[in-house]
Amino acid sequence: MSDERQQHDAACHCGSVRFRVRLTDEFNTIRRCSCSYCRMRGAIAVSAQLSDIEFIQGEDKLTLYQFHTGTAKHYFCGTCGIYTHHQRRSKPSQFGVNVACIAGVSPFDFHEVQVMDGISHPSDSAAGPRVAGVLRFEPI
Repeated sequence: MSDERQQHDAACHCGSVRFRVRLTDEFNTIRRCSCSYCRMRGAIAVSAQLSDIEFIQGEDKLTLYQFHTGTAKHYFCGTCGIYTHHQRRSKPSQFGVNVACIAGVSPFDFHEVQVMDGISHPSDSAAGPRVAGVLRFEPI
């Protein structure tokens, strides 16, 4: 059985880390998060299964950052510092991939992006994921 999902080329800013990714549902999973780390990072993420990322070069250049429960694993280029992806706390079988790392894609391509409530993380209660708000980009 062939995988007909589009394969996207992606890289950090300096190009030290290069990878290919197939997204779980293309860009229909875009989101931001309101947790303390994501607020400061400011990236828009999209979902991919762990097995759907293939590193072409520079996997050894990635630096890992973990905090709080240590479940989520946040990766960034050790050379230019750009966040490339993270193993999700709410769905550890998936990566969140920085859309800005995907070739030909900009965070400003998306008019509206849901902001998920990462302060009251769905893994900390039975309530499940909750939308905290919507981030809008309106070009002038």
